[in-house]
Amino acid sequence: MEKKKIVLAGGVFDIIHPGHIHTLNAAKALGDELVVAIATDKTAQKMKKRPPLHNQELRCELVNCLSMVDRAIIGHEDNIFETVKEIKPSIIVLGYDQVHQEKFIDDGCKRINLNIEIVRLQSPVPELSSSEIEKQYGKDIHGL
Repeated sequence: MEKKKIVLAGGVFDIIHPGHIHTLNAAKALGDELVVAIATDKTAQKMKKRPPLHNQELRCELVNCLSMVDRAIIGHEDNIFETVKEIKPSIIVLGYDQVHQEKFIDDGCKRINLNIEIVRLQSPVPELSSSEIEKQYGKDIHGL
């Protein structure tokens, strides 16, 4: 039996929008199983410079409800390679706007003896980012 090709994607997923859907569909198309690692609340706060609207459990539940996602998990605090070791993906997908550098991920995977393909996805709809939504609707979005 052939080994399933697992694709690992990650992010905060605080406000799910069409850009996320497009990115996750593109990620799913690369393999057999899509696992999404949700940033912890502490990591989300660091990345977004504000507390997330929804806590990590709720964000994980929201992403788990998306049809292209086979499994959503909460990532490890401060060490993405713990999550990588646990999932052992064939491919790690990075969104167009994610700060991680391919080389950093590649080097980290080699350190834990995993040979994983890193794929940077292009933005399909650049105007549909969470920060653009927030810019358009202002801080009001946090009261929704």
